[in-house]
Amino acid sequence: MAVSGARDNRGEVRIHESLDELSAILADYIAELSEASVKERGAFAIALSGGSLVGLIGKLCEAPYNKTVDWSKWYIFWADERVVAKNHTDSNYKQAKDGLLSKVPIVPSHVHSINDSVSAEEAAEEYEFSIRQLVKTRVVGVSEIGDCPKFDLILLGMGPDGHIASLFPNNSVLNERDEWVTFITDSPEPPPERITFTLPVINSASNVAMVVTGDSKAEAVHLAIDDVGHDCPSPPARMVQPMKGKLVWFLDKPAASKLDRSQFSE
Repeated sequence: MAVSGARDNRGEVRIHESLDELSAILADYIAELSEASVKERGAFAIALSGGSLVGLIGKLCEAPYNKTVDWSKWYIFWADERVVAKNHTDSNYKQAKDGLLSKVPIVPSHVHSINDSVSAEEAAEEYEFSIRQLVKTRVVGVSEIGDCPKFDLILLGMGPDGHIASLFPNNSVLNERDEWVTFITDSPEPPPERITFTLPVINSASNVAMVVTGDSKAEAVHLAIDDVGHDCPSPPARMVQPMKGKLVWFLDKPAASKLDRSQFSE
């Protein structure tokens, strides 16, 4: 049985008894957003991340979703990517292809991966250019507030240090406000070269889902969601605050173990 609560501008928090329950509810959530977006816009633009996330959305490959979801209207992007070959074990594209994309009838030309044969800086520039073209044709929506793309859903995991996408603590790219896609060459986790959506793009999405599991993330979850005061470090995950969209946290019990439940408004 899931526990759900709201935390003001920190979004809706859903705590699940098991990974299986979390995966099932997450699949329902994504399928419902897909249906609503296709009905409203004729397309569903979704951005994925790496890590354990792809495994947790694997139920979308199963019944009923493999038959009921309109996969032909899905457009796939990556909120961050490691600048490695597409067949490399570190590639977020490879993870998504092996775990999801090869198992459902998504149109190959709707899958927008990075150019892995250039530098991280060039890959970021090319990826932003390709997104800009798709915003012009309204495959990807556009924010009502700025000129940022408005993805229908951005799915994010979180590291034990509170990083999201490839936005790590104390990195200067956290302050990037002009670019849609930027790059780093000094990731504290290998591989060092990555491209990443910037915070303005993440916060322009219609929906952002933060999917976090495991007790190693519990402290970062606490710092990202609870009212902890100005003296505590503020992880990048706390900076995810969609301007016009909705933020939902999908947590298992170990990841939620340090949350202050008294701060929830049920």
